[in-house]
Amino acid sequence: MIFEEIAGFAGALPRGRAIMGLDLGTKTIGVALSDRLWSVASPHETVKRVKFTEDAARLFDIMTGRDVGGIILGLPRNMDGSEGPRAQSTRAFARNLSRLTDAPIGYWDERLSTVAAERALLEADATRKRRMQVIDNIAAAYILQGVLDRMSHMRAEHDR
Repeated sequence: MIFEEIAGFAGALPRGRAIMGLDLGTKTIGVALSDRLWSVASPHETVKRVKFTEDAARLFDIMTGRDVGGIILGLPRNMDGSEGPRAQSTRAFARNLSRLTDAPIGYWDERLSTVAAERALLEADATRKRRMQVIDNIAAAYILQGVLDRMSHMRAEHDR
């Protein structure tokens, strides 16, 4: 099932299982994973895109190996909030993925996540080559951390 809102996504997540964050590019997919307590997102790997069936198979391998219970995709909106071809492509990927898994799938506005990842890598004095190797999974970690922080805030509001 695909959720537009984080509240619905969070409600559908099985407890005690990790969440996978994805930054979909045209050539690569950045993958990040959360811990089982949903507090920290960590970069995992960058998957080279081939075709959907192979890409999905690799993602499902990661999901099985890391006991992932839900998937967040960065939704690349334009700066004015509108959605262009990249957002439509992300939504199509999510629809195709949802046909193959019962895991909840959600979206997170990824505006500026790659910019933030690039800035962090520059501050860490990463070489240009190294930045190119890890930028996508670092961006995926920024996307996923945003979701985890939002979920934490929602739990805190609920507990008041």
